[in-house]
Amino acid sequence: MREKLGGEVIVCSMGPQRVKSVIKDALARGADRAIHVVGDNLSHLTPYAAASVLAGAIRDEKPDLIMTGLQSDDYGYGQTGVIMAELLDLPHATIVIELDAAADKLRVKRELESGWYQWYEMPLPALLTIQSGISQIRYATLKESWRRRRKRLRK
Repeated sequence: MREKLGGEVIVCSMGPQRVKSVIKDALARGADRAIHVVGDNLSHLTPYAAASVLAGAIRDEKPDLIMTGLQSDDYGYGQTGVIMAELLDLPHATIVIELDAAADKLRVKRELESGWYQWYEMPLPALLTIQSGISQIRYATLKESWRRRRKRLRK
C-alpha cells in the first residue's frame, strides 16, 4: 500500500523485551519506525485492557489506517482490534481478506460464513482486522537489516 499511496508505516507491538526482535524484523522489512509497549505480565489482560493500552500508544500518531491481526496467539478472542476501533472512534471491518486502497477510501473484501464474501467500501481513517494470508511476506535484504539499526523505536 505504501508503494501505491505513499505514507509512513509504524509498527506497534506490546509485550516483554523479547518482542523487540519481532519489531526489528518489521523495521527491516520496510516499516519506518516502531512503538514498543513494554510489559512482562501482559498475557492476563482482557481484550478491552489490551485495546486500551494499544489505543493509548497510537492515539497521538493520528493514523489513517490501522491494521491488526484477527486473533491473538494466546486466547484467540478476536476482539482487541474491534475494541480499539471503538476507543479511537474509527470505522472498522473485520476478517479482511483483500484490500484496495485509494487516497480517501478503502474497498475491503470480508470473509463471511459458509464460504460467502462481502465487498465493502469505507472511509479513511479506519481500522481493519486482517485474516492471515492477505499478503506475501516481504523478506529483508542484508542492506535493509543494517539500515534498520537507524530507525526509531519508541517505548
